[in-house]
Amino acid sequence: MVTYAKLWKLLERRGLQPRDLCALAGISPSTLRALQKDQHVRMDVLERLCEGLRVDIGEVCSFPPVRRKTYR
Repeated sequence: MVTYAKLWKLLERRGLQPRDLCALAGISPSTLRALQKDQHVRMDVLERLCEGLRVDIGEVCSFPPVRRKTYR
């Protein structure tokens, strides 16, 4: 599962609002909602976010390990 928690912390540190991403990275409001819900977005969206914010993708999202049940 992807999480964009790093993105929201980055925006806060820079004094930006989530809606600023629409203009900064050229994303639609529906894509912004997908990011806010930690849903998957296309790679070109992540690329535009990184270019607009001038950061590496690791500063925008992460994929924490998922604990899976083991059956014996």
